Amino acid sequence: MKRKIFIVAACIISSPLLAQDTTYKSLDEVIFTASKFAQKQSATGKVVTVITAQQIEKSEGKDLAQVLNEQTGMSISGANSNPGKDKSIFLRGASSNYTVLLLDGVPLIDPSGVGGSFDIRLIALNAIERIEILKGSQSTLYGSSAIAGVINIITKKSGQQKISSSAALTYGSYNSVKANANLGGKIDWLDYSLNYEYFNTDGISEAKDTSSSANFDRDGFRRHSLQAKLGLAISNKLRVSPYFRFTDFKGDYDDGPFADAPNKYTSSLVNTGIAGLLQYGSGSVSLDYGYDYTQRFYNGAPYKGQFHHAEAYLNHRLSESVHLLAGINYQGYRMPPADTSNNLASLYTSVFFKGTNGMNLEVGGRYNHHNKYGSNFTYNLNPSYLLNDEVKIFVNVSSGFRAPSISELFGPFGANPNLKPENSVNIEGGVQAWTKDKSMSVLLTYFNRKITDLIAYDFALGYLNRDKQHDEGFETEWNYQLSEKLSVKASYAFVTGKTTQKTGNKDTTFNNLIRRPKHTVNAYLGYQVNKQFFASTSVQVFSKRDDIFYNPANFYSPEPKVLDGYALWNAYADYSFLNNRIKLFVDLKNLLNKEDYYEVYGFNVQGFNVTGGIRFMIH
Repeated sequence: MKRKIFIVAACIISSPLLAQDTTYKSLDEVIFTASKFAQKQSATGKVVTVITAQQIEKSEGKDLAQVLNEQTGMSISGANSNPGKDKSIFLRGASSNYTVLLLDGVPLIDPSGVGGSFDIRLIALNAIERIEILKGSQSTLYGSSAIAGVINIITKKSGQQKISSSAALTYGSYNSVKANANLGGKIDWLDYSLNYEYFNTDGISEAKDTSSSANFDRDGFRRHSLQAKLGLAISNKLRVSPYFRFTDFKGDYDDGPFADAPNKYTSSLVNTGIAGLLQYGSGSVSLDYGYDYTQRFYNGAPYKGQFHHAEAYLNHRLSESVHLLAGINYQGYRMPPADTSNNLASLYTSVFFKGTNGMNLEVGGRYNHHNKYGSNFTYNLNPSYLLNDEVKIFVNVSSGFRAPSISELFGPFGANPNLKPENSVNIEGGVQAWTKDKSMSVLLTYFNRKITDLIAYDFALGYLNRDKQHDEGFETEWNYQLSEKLSVKASYAFVTGKTTQKTGNKDTTFNNLIRRPKHTVNAYLGYQVNKQFFASTSVQVFSKRDDIFYNPANFYSPEPKVLDGYALWNAYADYSFLNNRIKLFVDLKNLLNKEDYYEVYGFNVQGFNVTGGIRFMIH
């Protein structure tokens, strides 16, 4: 045991960055998601993590869940289990229900999902340009469910040439094959982008096989993903961008913990819409419409949902120091049959003040009207102070909400049409510092989140607003771009949480962060050996977690389980030639072949696995 701890510690100290930009760059990124207009991270008091295009390019052997799982304050349950197993996003200890997924700024929602959460297996990494993770309650700008934060997935755009293309082919452990192709370009007033990816794997047994026979079958997974985007410059002030995306996957799944079975599932997503941007002298007007249609079949049992999102918002510079954001938003949710539908309409505004002495302030509010529960209001107050363009002190006080989902209001199990929204208050504060040349940054953040009117499921009464949730924690992150060749990153996150459950006249409080580690450590190092050769290594450490096992041998009675902590050591390398037009790469995960742990009790994890491949760039 001591030897293992020494190896992990040595890796943390001497190793660390995975996929940082391989060219020397500023760590003060320009971001959009924090305010719905472009600004540097140093100019906002909100906490934003950016996953760059370079990081994604060097994650060819991973999926979206594994890339997100590497970020500070995030853990994705199932990221290292069977590739086709369902994934759960835990941002700052909150469940998937409290994180909003955006695709190019437009929400992705599956009304048939538990709590309306979206299945990230439907999103192929190949189509993604960059990701911005906005932490803390963001309901003023992004509405329902943005209690823990927002993940904005920004898809690939066309280049400036008339035509450019790329393709990649990979093969790896578990007979895993991935092939993707990208085509894009710009011709006068028209630009276009087309992406396709195919992924197929035999996988591993989803359930852990502890029997003496050891004959559980493998549970495979296959996915097709297509994305098409157009950009039409109607004039030098008006741009219209229609898009269409389709994903289809199928796979096998087991009956549960330690229980093999030949179950089958299929799932598909149609995501289409249009974005418009009208610019004028002092600002712009943005128009977005998005439509999601998701279908899931588990052993033939159907789950279908439709989601409509329409939004218009104004960005207007009132002066050099005052910026106004104001918008209107409509969302419609539907599940078959036709009477299971609801809608949410909102008006919101935020005002941004920029002082000449480094003081910045955002003040905003949002009014929401739901066709079932009525109205509610959210707010945010976000002051920050930037000292000498190097040290930022920030505070964020905000409220959030989650509207009850269609399945909770009208679903087949325990539906309650009288549910109210869950409400939250979030307080966070911290400091972020950069060196003068922005090559190094340090971030320290504390957060405290309280949720009331928590929607809980009672086996006798169904869904009801009953509980309270209180989570708090802190995060620290260090980034250092030492030179054009060497970059380092290290982070630590702590979270704890408890639920207060009201039953009768008695309140019971207990810790409840199921499958979420209190402590996580990430460390990465990347080195550009020469113009052709890049190598990186990374270590992830997760502390022990709690889980609940519904034991079929004991009438499915809940049994608490403690999942051991674990550490994973990974490595990556690529070599390019012909002026970077051809690149060979290899991605090695779980180098120490760690298999004696659970992400979810009773379910398998991947041991040492490797993916290798080749990428072509054609200009």
